[in-house]
Amino acid sequence: MPETWDYTLYIPNDPRVVTICRRTLRLVLTLHGLIRLVDTAELVSNAVRHTKGPAALRVRRTAEGAVWIGAWDTDPAPPEPPQPLERVGELEEGRGLGLVRACADFWGWQPSARFGNRGKYVWCELSAA
Repeated sequence: MPETWDYTLYIPNDPRVVTICRRTLRLVLTLHGLIRLVDTAELVSNAVRHTKGPAALRVRRTAEGAVWIGAWDTDPAPPEPPQPLERVGELEEGRGLGLVRACADFWGWQPSARFGNRGKYVWCELSAA
């Protein structure tokens, strides 16, 4: 049985937190021997860039051995569908969910409420094997 764990980082809506979240995610995955999974951390930058309220990053390892990464934000609207990577090329914006879709085994979104705010979770699941 793989070791299970669960981390949540609550963040304000501030563009600087994208760097904090990426570094936190990199540290968590490194400490658990999963650094190869760190490139799918685009979810948090989308949560901060496209909403006005607080956000949260959650990363956990399931009993089945998968790594689940989710970003909660206060906008209840579904995310824009991911663009195929060949269509967005080297653009600075619009690649996030396309990268997630290309790298993750599964991804999705679901309505959710936290801190008394309606919002959504955008998540992905990665095989740790």
